[in-house]
Amino acid sequence: MKKYFVLDTNVLLHNADAIVSFADNYVVLPMTVIEELDKFKSRNDELGRNARQVVRTLDHLREKGSLNKGVAMENGGVLMIVPGKEDINVPGLVMSIADNRILAVAYTLHRKGERVIFVSKDINCRLKADALGIEVRDFEKQKINFDELFTGQRDMVVNGSVVEDFFQLEEMVLEGKDFVPNEFVTLINETDEKHTALAKARDEKTLVHLNSKLEHVWQVRPRSKEQRMALELLMDPAIEVVTMVGQAGTGKTLLALAAALESTIHYKRYDRILVSRPIIPLGKDLGYLPGDKEEKLSHWMQPIFDNLTYLMTDRRANNKDTDESARQKADKLIHSNIVELEALTYIRGRSIPRQYVIVDEGQNLTPHEVKTIISRAGEGTKMVLTGDPYQIDNPYLDSSSNGLTYAVERLKGLQLHGHITLKKSERSTLAAVAADYL
Repeated sequence: MKKYFVLDTNVLLHNADAIVSFADNYVVLPMTVIEELDKFKSRNDELGRNARQVVRTLDHLREKGSLNKGVAMENGGVLMIVPGKEDINVPGLVMSIADNRILAVAYTLHRKGERVIFVSKDINCRLKADALGIEVRDFEKQKINFDELFTGQRDMVVNGSVVEDFFQLEEMVLEGKDFVPNEFVTLINETDEKHTALAKARDEKTLVHLNSKLEHVWQVRPRSKEQRMALELLMDPAIEVVTMVGQAGTGKTLLALAAALESTIHYKRYDRILVSRPIIPLGKDLGYLPGDKEEKLSHWMQPIFDNLTYLMTDRRANNKDTDESARQKADKLIHSNIVELEALTYIRGRSIPRQYVIVDEGQNLTPHEVKTIISRAGEGTKMVLTGDPYQIDNPYLDSSSNGLTYAVERLKGLQLHGHITLKKSERSTLAAVAADYL
């Protein structure tokens, strides 16, 4: 018995390929979904792009037959656009609400005895559909199991002689361990848990030592084992894309900026630093803020500027002009184009060679947006994506479906990718308490 997948508008806005993701079944789009897509198609963002792609796909299918009766797709499925009935009565639903009209189509098919599955990324819609007795699902494509997310490190209990041998050798081969390239391994003596060695996997079976020159980078010393691992990845030019996940205060942005400054200014590996973050407004959108682009961006990029100012502070000095001097140094880096602060809105279509690119707040990006950003990288560019999957402002993303965690799982195992999960907040005792208890 073929299933009828009734898709909510937000599924198509999240992923335009959702139409062709249900092979050998019926895909049903209520007329209200088409009307809602029409409201988004003129927007110059990811939602607008997806709306336009869906409309073009539907127009292509229309040429093959009647969308009202159903058009066969290449994956064996059939796509239908179903107009709602104004006189339909669904218990508890007010038909003047668009979401309810979409649910009404699913309910009508359900009452006819068809096996209907309502697919939506809106939790409230899923709850209402379930209350009507309709089977519900979130859109699972491009979704990972966050509880099993790759952390970038592991502990391994070994014989004490293995730890000693590792200290004596430049590298160590351990057969049958199946390491992930660039994964960190803590070797722990089975008889003395304080006797340990920290290693990095070069490939599936070879462990090597960490770079001894990275005990401090741009006046920053790692405060935890995970921060030390992060600097190893951030400072290695052979690792072209780094993902860092951690709660607020774990030092993700600060470490990335410190490594970027060291790599660009000291080692001259890159021509400049590009720092960007998605614009996810909690109130009015970016366009309603006063001023030109730079003045608008200053509101969104203040956290980046705060970290940059901290890194430019001479903490050995004891004079009142230290903070002012640090701000001037940070401004000079920006005005001289060594550091560029940019909204992700303007990154599409660019080609970015020989730059150290930091994308902050990556948890608010969709998998497609992350793909778009990484594909901008030219020769000699390093990409760093940071974020906290527990602080997502995008209403249609969660810890399992956002672009940052999706990239972690999809890139895992590639020699050019490294990942680390930062666990402990180092900002302050209060920040650590907030991250753990609030």
